[in-house]
Amino acid sequence: MSKWIWCYSDRLSARPGESVALHISATSGSCDIEIARLSASRDVVFTQAGVNVERHDTPENAHIHGCGWPEAFRFTVGDWRPGYYEILLRAVDGTEGRHMLCVKAAKPSAKAVIVLATNTYHAYNSWGGANTYVWIGGPAPAPIPADPAQHVVAARLSSERPFSAGLMKPASPKHRIVNEERRGFRERAQPGEVVHEVKAGGNGWDCPAGFTDKWEHAFVNWAEAEGIALDYLTDYDLEAEPRTLDGYKAALFVGHSEYWSRKQREEVERFVDQGGNAAILSGNTCYWQCRWEDDGRTYVAYKGRAEEEDPFMADPAKRHLTSGVWSALWTGAPEAQITGLSFLFGGYHRFGLCTARGIGGYTVWREDHWTLKDADLYWGDVFGDDCRLVGYENDGCPLTFGEDGLPRPVPRLGVPENLEIIATAPATLGEPESEYGGVVPPEAWGPLTRAYAGFDSPENRARMMRGHAVMATFKRGKGEIFNAGTTEWAYGLQARNPFVERITLNVLERFLGP
Repeated sequence: MSKWIWCYSDRLSARPGESVALHISATSGSCDIEIARLSASRDVVFTQAGVNVERHDTPENAHIHGCGWPEAFRFTVGDWRPGYYEILLRAVDGTEGRHMLCVKAAKPSAKAVIVLATNTYHAYNSWGGANTYVWIGGPAPAPIPADPAQHVVAARLSSERPFSAGLMKPASPKHRIVNEERRGFRERAQPGEVVHEVKAGGNGWDCPAGFTDKWEHAFVNWAEAEGIALDYLTDYDLEAEPRTLDGYKAALFVGHSEYWSRKQREEVERFVDQGGNAAILSGNTCYWQCRWEDDGRTYVAYKGRAEEEDPFMADPAKRHLTSGVWSALWTGAPEAQITGLSFLFGGYHRFGLCTARGIGGYTVWREDHWTLKDADLYWGDVFGDDCRLVGYENDGCPLTFGEDGLPRPVPRLGVPENLEIIATAPATLGEPESEYGGVVPPEAWGPLTRAYAGFDSPENRARMMRGHAVMATFKRGKGEIFNAGTTEWAYGLQARNPFVERITLNVLERFLGP
């Protein structure tokens, strides 16, 4: 019989003095629990030996309805530093399981707060059957539904279930979703380092989300090494706690902040309009609108099926909350209004056959922009190509060139007229038809093309395929936004790329002040 231990909690974030309940199922009779803060070091703050655990059945379709396991252990958050904490469970039969906790400051203790992309974690979590992308079948002991009609992606997901293993810790140290080399002549397209994760026994669908050894973790390690203090929040905190960004000078979104709820977005917009700053070191940012129901127990993201299947679409009072692409007409709020950019105008780079021979770096246009101060970068220079800075998913904008040879935004679908384009790289939303492709399947072309151009047609799809990754800034209200335009920015910092480091320091120095 296989051995396992799994855990979920009643909350993903807590402040000192608040309690957290763990719901555990295991094949062993007891386990030890260790809680540690993760950054460049792993600092243990809590241990408990000999916690009694039992084996509990996993209900059919647990990914939708939750596990319903009883509470196994409860602890109180001590006077712990704000940060990301790993909850490690070691069972007496030798198995290990992991869960997470975001420890929030009792009140703002730093000028900057990183907002962990936990909505994206939920969207990619396939534990118990499926995520918003694919049917997995679930880890043991989840049963496979007898009805083949249930073998579909899920639009409604429960937060009352464990995270799949690779979301908490990848199986392989190489798991980036970027091709390691530019594609060779007549070479078959590759899905990036995901192949290493799968070969190591992991689930490739865990690679686009999660903290440990991924984007947010890389950024935190770099920031702490630079002496930059951070507080921590989750996506859901912006949903559940109005004005939770008050007291900070800058909110940071790192890596793959793909799914935003309406209340989360309204909190960010209010914060920026009133003088806060947003540093978006992410790509594919705020692309899908999601929502929370049942007091945070149910996560909803119909995505490309929203127009046909989301019940909110039929209700004029709720239609703007329909959980599809943010740029759709019925939201009334394309994401570029707050991010400046959109994945609809960008796409993939060095992933599959999408820009498979792309340079992996940005080409500089505005050498005199404040973000490039002391960066030793000039017009036409390429930077970041040595660390695959531009890769996987990237955001952009429609652009045109002036008589001075510099790109300017075309203000549509929320793209602000005052957007300053600093650097660009080619990107595309899909692979060209070729015997060498097949890695990046089309996802919701109809809804995407209707959002992009008003109606779906071969001509509009072709137009949509020709995009750019864009690094840009713009001012909104009393605040300012920097958008790196790529999921891979934190890996540039991890590689200690001097150009990426200098630009990031320029942004933080401006946004955080003296």
